[in-house]
Amino acid sequence: MLLRVDATGHPAPEWSHRCPSNLTVSRKGRVLGMEQEQPSRIGRRLAAIVAADVAGYSRLMGLDEVGTARTLREHRKVTDALVAKHGGRLVKTTGDGVLLEFTSVVDAVECAVAVQAVIDQRNEGIPADRRMLFRIGINLGDILIEGDDILGDGVNIAARLEGIAEPSGICISATAYDHVRGKVEVEFADLGEQRLKNIERPVRVYAVKSSGHVGTVAAQTASSHPEVQKPLPLPDKPSIAVLPFQNMSGDPEQEYFADGMVEEIITALSRKKGLFVIARNSSFTFKGKTVDIKQVARDLGVRYVLEGSVRKSGNRIRITGQLIDAASGAHLWADRYDGALEDVFDLQDQVAASVVGAIFTNVTQAEIERVSRKPPNSLHAYDCRLRALAAHRQHTREGNDQAIALGEQAIKLDPLFELALSGLALDLNNRATWGGWSNDPAADASRAVDCARSALALGTNDPLVLTLSATALMFSGGEVEYPHSLFEEAIRLDPNCVVAWIWGGWTKILLGDHHTAIKYAERALRLSPLDPVVSFAELVLAQAHFLLGNYEEGLRFAVSFGRRVPTHLGVRRIEMACNVFLGNIETAKGLWRELVARNPSERVSAAPKRFRGRPQDVAKYQEAYRLVGMPE
Repeated sequence: MLLRVDATGHPAPEWSHRCPSNLTVSRKGRVLGMEQEQPSRIGRRLAAIVAADVAGYSRLMGLDEVGTARTLREHRKVTDALVAKHGGRLVKTTGDGVLLEFTSVVDAVECAVAVQAVIDQRNEGIPADRRMLFRIGINLGDILIEGDDILGDGVNIAARLEGIAEPSGICISATAYDHVRGKVEVEFADLGEQRLKNIERPVRVYAVKSSGHVGTVAAQTASSHPEVQKPLPLPDKPSIAVLPFQNMSGDPEQEYFADGMVEEIITALSRKKGLFVIARNSSFTFKGKTVDIKQVARDLGVRYVLEGSVRKSGNRIRITGQLIDAASGAHLWADRYDGALEDVFDLQDQVAASVVGAIFTNVTQAEIERVSRKPPNSLHAYDCRLRALAAHRQHTREGNDQAIALGEQAIKLDPLFELALSGLALDLNNRATWGGWSNDPAADASRAVDCARSALALGTNDPLVLTLSATALMFSGGEVEYPHSLFEEAIRLDPNCVVAWIWGGWTKILLGDHHTAIKYAERALRLSPLDPVVSFAELVLAQAHFLLGNYEEGLRFAVSFGRRVPTHLGVRRIEMACNVFLGNIETAKGLWRELVARNPSERVSAAPKRFRGRPQDVAKYQEAYRLVGMPE
């Protein structure tokens, strides 16, 4: 016999009049015996449980501990009032999280939607990486009552639903959905059955639908014309959504490969701190649908969309991808990848790495071109950083000076902008070390080191910030071991960070590990062969091959890099030294004359300062310099 309960969790009338109140009844309805009255006895009831927390709270505390705590307190004053208004009870708080109980699941959902809407409004004008976004999980279930606390699977499921919700999102269980369907003015997306941690059975989950951003739900449903919903504001950095790849082979088994491919790309892109990447669950709501790219971008609040397909033929598979600027409809990049299916995971990794390298390069260039069309009086710190990057890539004295001025402007607008600080460090480093660009190299080198240390002091985990700062510390500060550790950490955080592989390779040269330096540079070339910065991988290859005695290879890479970056004096020294050891003395002397015309201070004794490698490697250069007639 089953114990029947009504909506409040009390025994139904036909059962309660037949069963004494002091009988213990098992969950299967068996009477186990008489029970002594216990005043502290744990009770049960049916309730709507809401669990909420702040997404990325630890990161926000790391950025600004006092400000984050203050913001959370201010948000809670508003949200606590909404909870009370909807008849909820605050059970307890846990740091950045709260546990709430409602007698009505309809009230619980309406309260959650209202909370997300008001938090969305309070986040307006705040940079995307500083916004405090809540995740909310709601379950309708049986709970245990112990004093003022509530326990049991009903509570645990709500907490797990909160954990899988998107930032600014609401996830509810099927039991909750069954009771609110048609009673609340929001739509739901069926996420299917989900395996939740420490929950024995799968739970069917529904997410509140509001074009990927719950904060707009209230405004949308209040409108009599939801079809004219206002597009989401674009984040303050490049934003991208990766749509599910189409399975063109007709083989259902390839669905898993296609989905896995997209997940690999999303994960790799998410490591790029300079990108705002839409999470997998939002992107996959478009799976199996015919989509309008511009509408997808509006729904998800992104500028760029990547789409693709997978086609299998025998034991071969072809993957295609294309990157679209949704604002203009322009195709920024397209490519295809062919491979064998012997090792599916290796193939996924290889394609993801190549796609991410190409995407990041093309998105960065598109952002530079977009910002270049803005009037100077409308530039923000991020815009200044992008313009500085464009000027930096000219590899000229004038361009570098412009990059420094723009970097200083960006920091003035946002003193805590660590990427601008590290970028300024690199540009000051280039002026100090490039040769003939600085009126006071020592002062520029000192400022470069100061900016690099300031960027690192912000506690960033941005691989690009680590890399740019480490480069300045290596060349302007004369350090090796510490920059080497920063490059390794950057690669660990983002295995697709091209510049970390390049300059990490340079530290390998300084430490005498020339073979590994070659592997690092080749990895960079493989990751992003069309990236403008990847030409510096050839500089690493030229240096490493020369020191290994591979003079023809060293010369080949030196000449190639010299064509791409003709203003770089360091590569002329490598080219000259390779020619000396190949016996091309007259060619080497011609390069020496060109070098001294551009930098009259060239001296043999300056070699240890310009190249801080092992003594035997420095001596090899000095030998070549003496043979072409360079003064001591």
